[in-house]
Amino acid sequence: MTIEVDRSFLTTSMRSDACGVLRQEDVGRHVTLCGWVARRREHGEHLAFIDLRDATGIVQCVVDGASELRNEWVVRVTGTVRARPDGTVNEGLPTGQVEIGECEVETLAQAEPPPFPISDRIETDETVRLRHRYLDLRRDRMQRNLRVRAKMNAAIRSTMDAMGFAEVETPMLMAPSPEGSREFLVPSRLKHGAVYALPQSPQLFKQMLMIGGFDRYFQIARCLRDEDLRADRQFEFSQLDIEASFVTQDDILHYVSTAVLASVEAVTGERLGEIPRMTWHDAMERFGSDKPDVRFGMELVELTDIFADTDANVFKADCVKGFCVPGGAAFTRARIDALTELAKNWRAKGLAWMKVGDSSAFEGGVSKLINEKEAALLRERTGAGPGDIVFLVADDRSRVRDVLGLLRLEVGRPPVNEGGLHFLWIVDFPMFTEIDEEGRPVPGHHPFTMPAIDDLDKLESDPMAVRSQSYDLVCNGWELGSGSIRIYQSDIQQRIFSILGIDAERAQAKFGFLLDAFRYGAPPHGGFAVGTDRLAALLAGEENIREVIAYPKTQSGLDPLTNAPTEADAKTLRDLGIQTLPKPT
Repeated sequence: MTIEVDRSFLTTSMRSDACGVLRQEDVGRHVTLCGWVARRREHGEHLAFIDLRDATGIVQCVVDGASELRNEWVVRVTGTVRARPDGTVNEGLPTGQVEIGECEVETLAQAEPPPFPISDRIETDETVRLRHRYLDLRRDRMQRNLRVRAKMNAAIRSTMDAMGFAEVETPMLMAPSPEGSREFLVPSRLKHGAVYALPQSPQLFKQMLMIGGFDRYFQIARCLRDEDLRADRQFEFSQLDIEASFVTQDDILHYVSTAVLASVEAVTGERLGEIPRMTWHDAMERFGSDKPDVRFGMELVELTDIFADTDANVFKADCVKGFCVPGGAAFTRARIDALTELAKNWRAKGLAWMKVGDSSAFEGGVSKLINEKEAALLRERTGAGPGDIVFLVADDRSRVRDVLGLLRLEVGRPPVNEGGLHFLWIVDFPMFTEIDEEGRPVPGHHPFTMPAIDDLDKLESDPMAVRSQSYDLVCNGWELGSGSIRIYQSDIQQRIFSILGIDAERAQAKFGFLLDAFRYGAPPHGGFAVGTDRLAALLAGEENIREVIAYPKTQSGLDPLTNAPTEADAKTLRDLGIQTLPKPT
């Protein structure tokens, strides 16, 4: 890939030009280039073609007497830009119409043979790639991905600045929080027995910035959570963190949409339209997920009323839903059985299915358990036709949605880079998600989330019906971030604390420094955080955020490059007042 910058900035004391920016209009120029030998091909007894690579791309150099050069040697080449002879143009390279001739080569550094080829065409074991990450970073894929991320961040910063947001850095060492995810703790050398926590997010600090009168804050913040790793999660992650005063939900959604769409345009050159909205309820009913992938069909269909008077015991449940898979009649019995086992692993009692034959009649599976009226309504509701298959689950509504939502992704989700970017705002989340063992509601977000104003009268009488002023941004089935309008009025805050069973003493112990700040005049405010690792992965077309992070951890949390985490020596532990214990068995 080429770097789209002013060519004059690529000139240094050691080189006149960069490799990847030379074009036909440069023919005849005398140039000096620096880079790595990406490939060497013999041409006769003394002549060789050298593909020279730097951060901007590759250019071919024709070198006389280069038998000693080897791949990945660092060299400086001086020569003349010339047009490639007829029939030798390489349309696959931006520099493919030119080459460097009459070359003089200076070896700057020799290199041992790398442990894997520096090529995107050859797959390499991930642990080996991460152990030698400095070599992996030379590959075009990683160069492209990290530059995509850099463009994204630059667009975000310029957009936030244009909207009047001030970039403020918040602490990396803070007090441990009793809420949220598991934290990484840092022992204090000066105060034995005490610890700092590394931030899970700048949440409380950014709210205090609003109380401090900053009005609009943003930060591309580094955060850390000691959680199990997966494709879209690392111990260390980055997020576009914002907070603004005197705003409503619509304002926050506008700010975030503007920044995200600007970053998409900066990377892809495409300006997407306004991001649509969907309520949490609709997302769950139609897609079985609060982060729906809307790139493909197979929406969940309500079928409970069709089977209200059914004789089939399998459909006698509080909720029946299903979806149609076009062309799914070609599924083998082995695949259907495997999907059934998955459904059971997701806590379904089973998975009902029926195929549609050439005559449009249902066949196989549970088709013999339904009558003609149910079959006709089922075909009409699901849109199933010849060659399709219909999957159904009957259970309580929450489980039906969850199971079918996961099954839908298992059957139909396309690769992350297929079909473009489909952003979606999910709004009107429930204020509380469930009732705990003590009979108290469990908050869906942090306890400073403002309830929907229209639902305030239900807080004590019907808390599970209360909506929150929280919202998520999703794209292609990934949750990119979440946020909310905050509670800033003490009476509403106390009502929430009471519902959660948090008395005044406990609230002060947990959130005292924020509650104390509220006493001195807090403006109405709200905010959001976008996971920039995830956004960069989507923009780069990667399924795993490790591919857009320069130095990531493995799935087990190890760093093969530095061998972290490592054991500390006895003196260091003693200075920090730490004693290690045997691992629990």
